[in-house]
Amino acid sequence: MRKRIFLHAFILAGVTVATPFATSAYAETDQPPAFISVTGEAHISVPPDLAQIDAGVTSEAKTAREASDTNNAAMGKVLLALKGAGIDEKDFQTSRLSLQAENSIPKPGAPSTIIGYRASNQVTIRLRDVTKVASAIDTLVGAGANELGGINFMVSQAPKLLDDAREQAVADARRKAEIYAKAAGVTLGAPISISEGGAAQPVFRAKMALPMAAAPTPIAQGEETLSIAVGVTWAIKQGQ
Repeated sequence: MRKRIFLHAFILAGVTVATPFATSAYAETDQPPAFISVTGEAHISVPPDLAQIDAGVTSEAKTAREASDTNNAAMGKVLLALKGAGIDEKDFQTSRLSLQAENSIPKPGAPSTIIGYRASNQVTIRLRDVTKVASAIDTLVGAGANELGGINFMVSQAPKLLDDAREQAVADARRKAEIYAKAAGVTLGAPISISEGGAAQPVFRAKMALPMAAAPTPIAQGEETLSIAVGVTWAIKQGQ
């Protein structure tokens, strides 16, 4: 399965650079300097090498203390199971902790009453080996986790790969600009403006829902596609 993820990109159009020649030329002809604006694109597909799992335990009881104690004990078993599975302690941490009262459905003319409490403890696990995702999920469920939020697949080398894509995108922009220049019978000059739309960030796949099942968990990691688009404005050489 391939999944394409795009960074925000905008096409740069009509941007000029004020130079002595360009200023005088504009004054004499009432026309801006000639240029060609194009958008270059690049796409790099790679398998993810990191994964993040959100899981936890939710417990219900008549009193807040009972719900909290039950939840703490259950979560302790989950954390011990993660350690036993060889997951380093630095790679999992508590991401959410809550204790809430549960109210009855109020009857007409009567206020609702507290009928119990719900305690929840969520942990985020970072896996540096995506082949261990399925076994980690089975470990969590086997240890008593009753909430699984989803999986995020990630590319650890996204910044470097995006830099490679930037070079390819500029090369793609030059290729397109040269085609236009040849078709128009002009000669391409130097680039006078380069713009990347948005801020490039490491790419994450959207969360995948996880079923609560006793059978071994099937996981398909697929590929991530990192994409870059740049707008480049090229000057047209004068005197052609």
